[in-house]
Amino acid sequence: MNTLQANIRDTKTKGELNSLRDNGEVPAIIYGGEAQNEKVSISKKLLKSMLDDSNFLSTILTLNVNGKPQNVLPREVKYHILSDEPIHVDFLRVVPGLKIRIEVPVKFINHEKSPGLKKGGVLNIVRRKVELKCPSEKIPDNLLIDLDGIDIGVSFKISSINLDPEVVPTIQGRDFVIATLAAPTVMKEPEKPAEAEAAEGEAGAETAAAEGDKPAAEGDKKEGEDKPAEEKK
Repeated sequence: MNTLQANIRDTKTKGELNSLRDNGEVPAIIYGGEAQNEKVSISKKLLKSMLDDSNFLSTILTLNVNGKPQNVLPREVKYHILSDEPIHVDFLRVVPGLKIRIEVPVKFINHEKSPGLKKGGVLNIVRRKVELKCPSEKIPDNLLIDLDGIDIGVSFKISSINLDPEVVPTIQGRDFVIATLAAPTVMKEPEKPAEAEAAEGEAGAETAAAEGDKPAAEGDKKEGEDKPAEEKK
């Protein structure tokens, strides 16, 4: 589990918040559960390194608040409209029994053991993340799909993933598809039949012969032909 240092902050004005940010810190708040909301600040440099992970908003972190650890879940990151720098983070306390909605990434393993992929099949991923509703202490790291032995034509649905009974998808009423292993989609240009090419060649020869016998129309200029007398200077 990733750990992030946090410090209690006592900022009350916009100027104090801007000063905090100028010093390389990002203001944040910890909420949820029976405890009071806590205003904290975290290192912008460390936060940005974690934001490089696309799963940041579905990963439980340990926040060391003035040396006291507590598990939290990032819920929202606000960015500056121009610089795109992070300017505020909301953290939800991970409290046993608290149910939340969260998007969990889908992870595929054993690509090299799939007969379908070896034949040139294509893994068509319909959903890279699935929204779940679950207790905060039971959030899965990912939804695992094993490609070992999987051939072309197989579909992976949400029912094929083993979930804890308390972990349920927010989409209910249908067994939706997460991914399929499809056949190759390479398109080949049809070859011209030999007889068609021959016919085209004969037609071209006939046209050329006809044009060769055709007398030049009046006004047609031939190579080497002099200009009309009135145009000569």
